[in-house]
Amino acid sequence: MNAPANLRYTKDHEWISLEGNIATIGITDFAQGELGDIVYVDISAKGKAMSAEEVFGTVEAVKTVSDLFLPVKGTITEINPLLEGQPELVNTDPYGQGWMIKMSVDDAADVAALMDAEAYTALVS
Repeated sequence: MNAPANLRYTKDHEWISLEGNIATIGITDFAQGELGDIVYVDISAKGKAMSAEEVFGTVEAVKTVSDLFLPVKGTITEINPLLEGQPELVNTDPYGQGWMIKMSVDDAADVAALMDAEAYTALVS
């Protein structure tokens, strides 16, 4: 399992990377491995202000559907357009081309309060 040190993580297996007040969010390598082959990503919350822990979409794998939870409060500004035609990018490149959303974060301190790679690795091992 891969958990890059430059990211923050949630107990719900989302990762977040922050540049200024814009965050990029996806699911972790562990999560995609547990889900199996991802066949569809459904996110329709663009432009919507949401709270932390709110469901912002779903990921559908061959055997299951899983909710996606927002790590921090903010507004979704972009949905990864590649996932519509290539949902398998979440499996093959979860921290790169398989990202799911970008959002403006209300408070950057909320991101800093999430788990670091060491804490996340301990959670899933």
